[in-house]
Amino acid sequence: MLEHNNERLRQGMKECWKRTLTATDPRYIEYFFRTLYQDEYGYAKTLDNHVVSCVCKMPMEFVYNGRIIQTSMLSGLSTLPEERCHHHSKDVMNMVLDVCEHNELITFACGKHAEVFEPYGFETIFYRRMYELSSDDVKRISNSGCMYEPSPVDLLKVYSLYIQRFNGYMARDLEYFVRLKKEIHARGGKVVAYYDSEKHIRGYATILLEGRVARIEECVYLDSVTIMKLINAGLQERPLVQLQVSDFENLSFLFPSAKMYRYQDIMARLNNPELFSRLFGKEVKTIQEAFELSFRPLNLNEHFAY
Repeated sequence: MLEHNNERLRQGMKECWKRTLTATDPRYIEYFFRTLYQDEYGYAKTLDNHVVSCVCKMPMEFVYNGRIIQTSMLSGLSTLPEERCHHHSKDVMNMVLDVCEHNELITFACGKHAEVFEPYGFETIFYRRMYELSSDDVKRISNSGCMYEPSPVDLLKVYSLYIQRFNGYMARDLEYFVRLKKEIHARGGKVVAYYDSEKHIRGYATILLEGRVARIEECVYLDSVTIMKLINAGLQERPLVQLQVSDFENLSFLFPSAKMYRYQDIMARLNNPELFSRLFGKEVKTIQEAFELSFRPLNLNEHFAY
């Protein structure tokens, strides 16, 4: 049976994620279903009242070329291992995409498993870079001005300045940063910010600690001094920092000896080319053409589970 917006799906979907999404931190899965999940987000196929396949449709307000578009991110598409030969995920995807086609111009999905979403018309539109940094790659400077536990108000303030150089991002408010801090703490991580001599916030980094690695999933900065301060804060936690930034942020001039990897990050599907064309005043037929209209580099850094 295909089901949506049913309270009893929560536990079954959580168990499905735990068994199948092995790349996702189990602490995040607990946090997600305790704090972020709402019944209306859940789409599932059940057999004998047990969830065998599911996906979440997470709503987003997407800022693109000066407009706010109501859209969503598909997250956590999964099927129990013993049920994968029955193609249940196809039924779940057809159900959720039918809703998307009637309500959204664009729908997003995580691009780390592109082969899963490509059959449904998704294409990769956003890439990211990851720099691997050790103390040999980074100029060591003092940690003066770095503070843990920055306020959500400060985080929103500096993010609002940083994101002005980009396009194609999720609209964030104060509550977003309240949740962000809770999420990072739930995953055993830290949020560190850098303040200048006048006590103005200049940037922040979300740092997740994984063995010998400090992984910076998001680094927001207004100048090169700030990013150096934040990277050094990460190196005080672990001997290796993995810094994830947008594809536009070429930091090779700061870290010429560091290894850099470019990877697929976000996919998108154009649900209504005609309406999109009317909205933006130029005919487009594909999702790639739609994002070629962007007047600034893209920076959509929103993930849930994959």
